[in-house]
Amino acid sequence: MSLETSRFFYFVMVYFCYIDESGVPQIPGNTSHYVLAGLSIPIHKWKYCDRQIQRIKAKYDLQQAEVHTAWIARTYIEQDKIDGFDELTREERRREVEKYRLKELLKLQKSPNQKHYRQTKKNYKKSEAYTHLTRDERIDLLRELAESIGSWTFARIFAECIDKVHFDPSRASRSVDEQAFEQVVSRFEQYLQIRSKSTSNSHLYGALIHDNNDTVSQKHTELMQRFHSHGTLWTRINRIIETPLFVNSELTGMVQIADLCSYSIRRYLENGEDDFLNRVMPRVDKKNGKIVGARHFTDGSCACIFCH
Repeated sequence: MSLETSRFFYFVMVYFCYIDESGVPQIPGNTSHYVLAGLSIPIHKWKYCDRQIQRIKAKYDLQQAEVHTAWIARTYIEQDKIDGFDELTREERRREVEKYRLKELLKLQKSPNQKHYRQTKKNYKKSEAYTHLTRDERIDLLRELAESIGSWTFARIFAECIDKVHFDPSRASRSVDEQAFEQVVSRFEQYLQIRSKSTSNSHLYGALIHDNNDTVSQKHTELMQRFHSHGTLWTRINRIIETPLFVNSELTGMVQIADLCSYSIRRYLENGEDDFLNRVMPRVDKKNGKIVGARHFTDGSCACIFCH
């Protein structure tokens, strides 16, 4: 390796932006909002963040489990029907829930409503990794993870939050998820440009790491190729390299953390729940105290923290 090449790699700085969504982009769909959030960290901080996540997961016996916020935060009605559930050991809780669920599935299997049976079986599969925890413990888990995110002073959150009631695809000339992706990409690019200037580092770049969703992977790849050629509505793309890297969120811890960020924002906007949001809010990108990294696309009457 030449001296010139070694100097380049010594000074190059790369930021990963992990992207995940909360809610569905379809109109009307089953959520009023669609939120796409990106969590950016410099690559030399990845190990530090991953160790914190793993330490918290281990505390709740979730070392090999995916952190899927929406399923963790749900109420599991069978836990309420098991006598003295909270006093059982974690292994006993898991065993009792499995017994209850098996009985329920056997009963539904004989029902003429097979759609209900298949949906219940699917729901059980999504939450089976967390049945050894009470709901209070599961909420504590999410609070600890959110608290960690909030403490990462080197991290930034970018988000586009679309109120689908006020979004008209024909006027926007793009779909809900296309607008959200363009906005997140634009804000991440502008953040990288500012970081490059403030650090006097011309070798500063970013990469997008996206939860692998078959319905959007090809679309977002093609969008990113177009952004590289023509820019977004807001900026040229000079700092973000390549098209998004699509990964399995089950195997990639930081995408799971981006899921927690997007969930926290959506639940605040839809239900006024601010517990998780308040914990991650310090990491939403700001300039002179004003939020610039996240936007709530809605009408002019909203008084939420993003619109205010």
